[in-house]
Amino acid sequence: MKISRTATNLIRFFIDECVPPVLRDSRLFMWLPLKLWFGENSGSVFTFKDDLLRMSEAELIRFYEELECSAVERETDLNAGCLREIQSCIVGDKVLEVGCGRGFLSSLLAEKYKVTACDFVDKPDFAAKNEFVFKRENVEKLSFDNDEFDTVVCAHTLEHVINISTAVSELRRVAAKRLIIIVPKQRPYRYTPDLHIHFFPYAHSFLAAVGTRGVKCELHEIEGDWFYREDFPV
Repeated sequence: MKISRTATNLIRFFIDECVPPVLRDSRLFMWLPLKLWFGENSGSVFTFKDDLLRMSEAELIRFYEELECSAVERETDLNAGCLREIQSCIVGDKVLEVGCGRGFLSSLLAEKYKVTACDFVDKPDFAAKNEFVFKRENVEKLSFDNDEFDTVVCAHTLEHVINISTAVSELRRVAAKRLIIIVPKQRPYRYTPDLHIHFFPYAHSFLAAVGTRGVKCELHEIEGDWFYREDFPV
């Protein structure tokens, strides 16, 4: 089922903003949407937030691999506005995408830059593309050197990680010139089809999570998502 990010954001806006919280947090109310979305895997989605902290990294990877086939089949989670903004904000020649998903953005950027892409789920099919270098990585403990990349992009990933501060520290460590982060503008609820564990309904929600005191940065909303840019002193 292919649904664009823009359409998904409209659906999310209606459910999150127009449905009363007493219904939005109800298992009974969310049963049909999650059943339609994930089929026989919907039961594990209902308990995901409770089970997450008890999962090992291997169990979490397996969980995402098993769900991938039944989730929304689209090329990227990025909306059109964020895609344009990312392309206009790249600096330098070496680019790292952390949490590359299906590799859509990395393939796009590889037309102009030397791109390395990584994800915590292995992507063996990427090896045959030769468009970019792929490595299996955990955003909370990246194997790259300090300042190895001119620009680091992390889109629709931080809402999934357990320790945001650790992940952001790693992103900053490997970025020499610029860091770009995109997360959904979304309210927290008990049951969510996107497996998010962190939510950023307001600008201050995101800024507090990443820690921006003394940091040169910009944050603005683009088509229902937060677009964050951080620059490092030369």
